[in-house]
Amino acid sequence: MSAMRRRQAAGMLGAALIGLTGCAPQQDDLHAWMQEQRARASMTVEPLKPPTVFQPETFQGIQGVSPFSDEKLVRALRSDSATAVASRLLQAEQQRSREPLEEFPLDAFTMVGTLERAGRRVALVRVNGVLHQVRVGQYLGQNFGRITAISESQITLREIVQDASGEWIERNATLQLVEGNNQ
Repeated sequence: MSAMRRRQAAGMLGAALIGLTGCAPQQDDLHAWMQEQRARASMTVEPLKPPTVFQPETFQGIQGVSPFSDEKLVRALRSDSATAVASRLLQAEQQRSREPLEEFPLDAFTMVGTLERAGRRVALVRVNGVLHQVRVGQYLGQNFGRITAISESQITLREIVQDASGEWIERNATLQLVEGNNQ
């Protein structure tokens, strides 16, 4: 039996060698493909750009108002007084109770007509499908818009808004009468 076992072991060893030699060409193909890929994937490193050289500028002097002139002081004082007036105006507006129609932006309102009540003109405005009566002195819109005048064709308001530089300024706004609007 031992001879038979030897033959079986030799047969199994031979089969294993044949199986391994069958895999060898695939591994050779794999190695060849890997070498081809390595050759194609060449590393390219872009060179660094040289740093830009700083060129200092020489001071040419002031082209406007001297910082020590009286004109510069007058300009600063005018600016400060305008800011103080605007901040007092804004502070007064922020301390009062807000009215219900100040919840809506001004462009949400539509003027639909006017009435005479007790000898005073009253405007009719529509917002969100609801009709409201407004009088001079009442507020509309989100920019502290106080009604200053009501005519048959428009409502004039004074608003307090920030300009492009961040300063609070007063501006006039109007709501025009929209005829034939049956919403």
